Amino acid sequence: MILPSDDYILLSLVNTKLRDEYSSPESLCEEEGVDYSVLEARLARIGYVYDGESNAFTAR
Repeated sequence: MILPSDDYILLSLVNTKLRDEYSSPESLCEEEGVDYSVLEARLARIGYVYDGESNAFTAR
């Protein structure tokens, strides 16, 4: 998966994939060939962190 350049589009894409296809961001990254630390940093830059209870990146 090529990461979108817009962080908010990335957030939407990742949360949709987590809702529909993956049980964790780690499994998403492994299957899609994405570096988890890059994904996490980009979403943190706009104030979002992973919430395991909802399996989504949510606002801090």
